Amino acid sequence: MTNRRRSRELCLQSLYLSDLTKLSPEKLLVITQQDPARHEDKVFDFYKKLFMTSITGMEKIDGVICGMARNWDLDRMAAVDRAILRLAVCEMVILKEAPIAVIIDEAIELAKMYSTDNSGKFVNGVLDSIAKASAVKQKPRATKTSKKNNDGK
Repeated sequence: MTNRRRSRELCLQSLYLSDLTKLSPEKLLVITQQDPARHEDKVFDFYKKLFMTSITGMEKIDGVICGMARNWDLDRMAAVDRAILRLAVCEMVILKEAPIAVIIDEAIELAKMYSTDNSGKFVNGVLDSIAKASAVKQKPRATKTSKKNNDGK
């Protein structure tokens, strides 16, 4: 398992616990830091960044999810699916460090591992809609090409 996948898994667990128990983010960080499965500081560092960004950006993240998960209120979603969508949207919309395809694939794997049989499809559908909507809103990136003078030189 890669460091980032383990970090995402820890973030999923913390977001789930935060949602259901209302423990403070600080308490959840302490609990997670004591987890022997986190092994390396890189795992904890990315987990902490992802978790805290998800918590502080929750209003924006939930707005994005609600805008694309038509006919689904956040409260009606399975708690695990909601947590997976939150961490994936955080990565896609706020952090923007990993390719969107990787973020979606990782979220689908988490859904298959921790949620229902249909969760992978559900998570994929919502995140795919968000990715397509984000692509439309983003400006095309400038490409690095050699420029010619107007006379073709």
